[in-house]
Amino acid sequence: MFCEKAMELIRELHRAPEGQLPAFNEDGLRQVLEEMKALYEQNQSDVNEAKSGGRSDLIPTIKFRHCSLLRNRRCTVAYLYDRLLRIRAFRWEYGSILPNALRFHMSAEEMEWFNNYKRSLATYMRSLGGDEGLDITQDVKPPKSLYIEVRCLKDYGEFEVDDGTSVLLKKNSQHFLPRWKCEQLIRQGVLEHILS
Repeated sequence: MFCEKAMELIRELHRAPEGQLPAFNEDGLRQVLEEMKALYEQNQSDVNEAKSGGRSDLIPTIKFRHCSLLRNRRCTVAYLYDRLLRIRAFRWEYGSILPNALRFHMSAEEMEWFNNYKRSLATYMRSLGGDEGLDITQDVKPPKSLYIEVRCLKDYGEFEVDDGTSVLLKKNSQHFLPRWKCEQLIRQGVLEHILS
């Protein structure tokens, strides 16, 4: 059936929960592209036959195939664009290092795009705020206090705070740390914010 495989790509993304990325469906995308190639070749032969043989009865079929080509293209672009939007959101949510579960579901081209986006964002952040730059990924929500209590979920090792002191982050240890220093570790699953 026309455009069925392209619609399945869209349904696959729609079924995935927000904040998750389904595995890149290279096989489904290849099938859509093969269908588009077959439709294009059929249209080309019918257009040549309609022009040379004066067969105007082929025009509705040509238009139908052309509409199917356009729909397949729209679905394919929507599939790829939605995946890129999700990957871009992951950079803001998880930081510059993605969890293995997410990287596993990305294609090589998507990983390359993520790395280029990460580099561009880092370059932009270095250009802000003087010598040290400004990390705009911190404090996505305005903080209520500058320090928070956190629990370490796994062994991390030494962690240096602004004043030069270092804290040993061991599993199940609790600490009172500056929010902006540990927000990235909270996103990575190393620390857990303790709400009292």
